[in-house]
Amino acid sequence: MEKGTVCVTGGTGYVASWLIMKLLQSGYSVNTTINYNLDPGASFLEKLPNASQKLKIFRTNPEEPESFHPAIEGCNGVIIGHSVDFEDKNDEETKIQRSITGILGILKACLDSTTIKRVIYTSTDGAVIYNEKGPDVVDESSWSDIDFLKKLNPLGVAYSISKTLIEKEAQNFAEKYGLDLVCVNHAWVFGPFIAPQCPIIVLQNMAMILGISSTISLLFSFN
Repeated sequence: MEKGTVCVTGGTGYVASWLIMKLLQSGYSVNTTINYNLDPGASFLEKLPNASQKLKIFRTNPEEPESFHPAIEGCNGVIIGHSVDFEDKNDEETKIQRSITGILGILKACLDSTTIKRVIYTSTDGAVIYNEKGPDVVDESSWSDIDFLKKLNPLGVAYSISKTLIEKEAQNFAEKYGLDLVCVNHAWVFGPFIAPQCPIIVLQNMAMILGISSTISLLFSFN
């Protein structure tokens, strides 16, 4: 029985690739997007079970939200991924504004669609846990304090700040226009991976486990 089609953005990502595999195994058709300029090849996705019949890959430009429309067209749901940049290579304001523009463009495409029933945004615990009071329990009303984040300056601070601001903008958009949006604030994720290259988030965790001070050192230790 045909279960419908789900669009997963950022398909070559660590979590996204697992989602694609599980959706295909569960009988869903999947449209996935990959960055036309930065993402590595998606050939490993094409080799997943049922991919030849049920997977379509679209190359998109995050700076051109309209490029996501063909991938979203006709889907029943959308799962929005977000690239992880622990090195913070771009200045903070540019990173945040580009990400906000991108997420709102995708949500607009979902809103324009007549078939989308739900949108899931993969956020992070970094959007809810950083607060000077240090709450033991967080809920839907919890947000990270941006000023405290800047003062604390943890690893990947720009990522946590951008995720906090992006999620707020996304939720405001969804509430304003009646879009069914769910945000998942997951913590660190690591384990087996499908992609041909080890995801940076796995490398970061391995560095802590092995007592290596940096991801770069870890990379060299494997050579």
